[in-house]
Amino acid sequence: MAGTPKLLGVTQNDATPTTTAPGTQQEPTSDLPTPPAAPTSGPRPADPASGTRPADLSGRRRTRRLVVHRAWFVAAVTFVTIIGAAAFRSLPGLLIDPLHQEFDWSRGTIGLAVSVNLALYGLTAPFAAALMDRFGIRRVVAVALTVIALGSGMTVWMTAPWQLLLCWGVLVGLGSGSMALAFAATVTNRWFTERRGLVTGILTAASASGQLIFLPLLSWIVEEHDWRPAAVTVALAALAVVPFVWLLLRDHPADVGLKPYGSREFVEKPAPVPGAARRAVKVLFSAARTGPFWLLAGTFAICGASTNGLIQTHFIPAAHDDHMPITTAASLLAVIGVFDVVGTVASGWFTDRFEARRLLAVYYALRGISLLFLPMLLALGGPSVRPPMIFFIVFYGLDWVATVPPTLALCREHYGEDSAIVFGWVLASHQVGAALIAFLGGVARDVFGSYDMVWYASGALCAAAALMALVIRRGRTAVPVVAGA
Repeated sequence: MAGTPKLLGVTQNDATPTTTAPGTQQEPTSDLPTPPAAPTSGPRPADPASGTRPADLSGRRRTRRLVVHRAWFVAAVTFVTIIGAAAFRSLPGLLIDPLHQEFDWSRGTIGLAVSVNLALYGLTAPFAAALMDRFGIRRVVAVALTVIALGSGMTVWMTAPWQLLLCWGVLVGLGSGSMALAFAATVTNRWFTERRGLVTGILTAASASGQLIFLPLLSWIVEEHDWRPAAVTVALAALAVVPFVWLLLRDHPADVGLKPYGSREFVEKPAPVPGAARRAVKVLFSAARTGPFWLLAGTFAICGASTNGLIQTHFIPAAHDDHMPITTAASLLAVIGVFDVVGTVASGWFTDRFEARRLLAVYYALRGISLLFLPMLLALGGPSVRPPMIFFIVFYGLDWVATVPPTLALCREHYGEDSAIVFGWVLASHQVGAALIAFLGGVARDVFGSYDMVWYASGALCAAAALMALVIRRGRTAVPVVAGA
């Protein structure tokens, strides 16, 4: 829609209209009629309260002030928090071979712990969204980070598979689930009414940014030292973010007397909602009676299977099977993280402007095609990285979580105020899909001696997801078009 482009939010004392840019807004103004302008000449009347006359500013250069809305600072805190917690997402793929060599555990056994982690990561998300409504974002996130640190730190003393299942599967799974995309969705829904797609893309990209930061470091630690210092690094990274969250994160714009970014009206902070678990289940039962929920859950399950469950968990050991060094394979995953940031932010921008379900269809179709070529690329590359593999890595990075902004937008269109909790349940399906592939991929490697069958099956699933996305009907709420688009 054509419109006046939003420039920097500058307030002026003359009659020239002001415009705003992303991240800036004019200071709040009253809805009352504007009083007549004061005379431009002659002495100014005295202030009845103080008896003093205001300084005559005529002829002086008028001042300009840049006003950045507090919502963007909250988004920045959220971004850094997700980065700090993202270290745990980088570690599972690095642990498979070291744990197999040290304890002689099968890849299926290790994959089971990773599967429990991924499943709890998803199943915790809807309850975490409800808990944030009950206790506030700040408290839930601080506790989640502490649980992640506890679970990761305790793994250094494990000697049996059940301990891996408890520490990495259960504790880190529960903590990370409370830090899942429902966290980003809740912050976006509360603090923004405009540019939600862009903000969702930026916050979603934070996890990839964390992977970019931690994956090369953790792979170097595992290669040069041991997997235990890497686990301690994850614990320390999570703990380091806790004071940052507690001091700087705010639950709602009303806490600081502001409107949500882009809103014309002040929004009161809702009262705490009791019975968080009951509400999460109630929302699930309500959404489960609608067709779009199952289509969104199905497509997102395939998304999780083809990213967290497949590439993030099994790409490093699969590349190592073809004689690629672990550090090289980990560096390729880090490159995926670089382009994931670009792709996710771009997807958020596209979601503000194009139909979400068509975007999903394109993303899944292209992902499926790329997976069909991966076995050949791994076999041809061997220990070196050839240009076709670099092309695959760049493309897969752009497509990695580009599906999140349009999926969240469709949840908003269909489920309104309950969209954060509904998205939490959709995310649960994402992690169930990831958990299944993480486990079955390890079993397939043990049975067939390679990952080829897993790559082909995942490519076919992505093709099915593209068709499912096109079946999703339009929502009852139109996606707002950003001024200037």
